Amino acid sequence: MATIMTMITRMTTITTMLADAALHRLLAWTSPSYPVGSFTYSHGLETAVEDGRITTAAHVTAYVEAVLARGGGWVDAVLFVHAHRAAQDEVAFDAISELATAFRGSSETALESRQQGGSFLSVTRKAWPHPALDAFAARNGDHPIAHATVMALACAVHDIPLAPALHGWLHATAANLVSAGVRLVPLGQTDGQLALAALSYAIPAIADKALNSPLDDLGTAAPDLELASLSHETLYTRLFRS
Repeated sequence: MATIMTMITRMTTITTMLADAALHRLLAWTSPSYPVGSFTYSHGLETAVEDGRITTAAHVTAYVEAVLARGGGWVDAVLFVHAHRAAQDEVAFDAISELATAFRGSSETALESRQQGGSFLSVTRKAWPHPALDAFAARNGDHPIAHATVMALACAVHDIPLAPALHGWLHATAANLVSAGVRLVPLGQTDGQLALAALSYAIPAIADKALNSPLDDLGTAAPDLELASLSHETLYTRLFRS
């Protein structure tokens, strides 16, 4: 009961922190319909399904939780936090952005982050323009852009506070991977929602930890995920790009 009350308190706090316009932006940017191509990536999940390790909704849930708590999703969460906090300091933000583009365990997860990052910046500058986004695009030139950091920048300059922005980012990551699992296993839509509901209990603790994690301690502890991503590069039949 105490755990449920704590979750309700957290959810209420996040909701009241967001003005209507900020909430609308966050919902738009984390929606599956935002045209960044997230539906084409599985973060190595396709390999795990192909080799028989992922066969149930519980398996998908465990895989996605590992991504968020110990894998690439965890790296993104911490980088998101630091990028949001550095949004008003161009030098500091650009350093975090550069780190984020390099902090990947495989070429496919690098593509996953960079392609979505470039698409996010392009679409957001047109639909939700802001001088800070234009300035970053001008400074960055043709260099790769990590999705997590550029979305953190957009959230910061468009007045979306860090805590709800981070929860939105983590939920969107989880939802995209669960959707991939539903298609790959395959699972029913209800199973997908059960997986998301289970992950909703893990995300608050992951977010809290990310909010208090220094960049110097950043790293992963999910070798199976990295190996799944590396193996995906040579998978004979593929539906996803990672």
